Amino acid sequence: MSRLTTSVLTTVDRRHRASAPLQRVARVATVLWLPVLLLVMWWIATSASTSPFFPPLSTILAETWNQWVVFGAWTNAVSSLRNLLIGYLVGISIGVVVGSLLWRLRYLRTAANPLIYFLYVLPAPALLPALIAIFGIGEMRQVALIALGSIWPTLLNTLDGMRGIDTVKFDTAKALRLKSWRTYFNLVLPGASPQIAAGMRASLTVGIILMVVSEMVAARSGIGYFILQSQAEFAITKMWTGIVVLALIGTLLNFLFVLVERLVLRWYFRSRALGGS
Repeated sequence: MSRLTTSVLTTVDRRHRASAPLQRVARVATVLWLPVLLLVMWWIATSASTSPFFPPLSTILAETWNQWVVFGAWTNAVSSLRNLLIGYLVGISIGVVVGSLLWRLRYLRTAANPLIYFLYVLPAPALLPALIAIFGIGEMRQVALIALGSIWPTLLNTLDGMRGIDTVKFDTAKALRLKSWRTYFNLVLPGASPQIAAGMRASLTVGIILMVVSEMVAARSGIGYFILQSQAEFAITKMWTGIVVLALIGTLLNFLFVLVERLVLRWYFRSRALGGS
């Protein structure tokens, strides 16, 4: 009986290994078929275009290579990514710390709730004139705007994630006589980490948007500055290259975020997979 069981398990394992590459190909095809279809449609629809506002996709891609590789426009992307990285890290750090404090201090949370939701619904670009007055037209103003917009999705998701932890787990921690800091790092933070990661991902999207907005007003470099200057010079194909580069950067950053999230929270995704099966 044990030999039969072993043989069956071995056969199943071999079939699973054989089908694994096909499953990966199927997942990749599921993700890519719509973007590829849209690009093909764009290529076909604009192949014979003579409009200065909608040049052929082949022309845009060729100009993208010339502008962003040959002619050195990549320095604008470096400037944008530097400001985005600093502002984003500052914003999500503040969001996690303040969210944790508000979870821990109930009376502070009650008092701060109206202010938090007021600032959350306030459009960050509306504060741009005030930030220019405070920080000037340098990069500090751009970093501050990105950080300010990145705080709220992470803060609110941190708070909701920590408040959603089962109270039975806290009773268990008390029974084990865990200190408050050990309870926070061993129970609260891991338990809320999936929702915190969701907030960080939303903050990344907000940060990319604010990066472009901040570079379109009183800026001297960046992708947003490049796009606006190209439009002002009526260099429409050049403008489209900036949009393409911005889309590629946004897609790549989201892909990298998901990859890191899968690695850091692999225990969570593994448990979800087992639960679903």
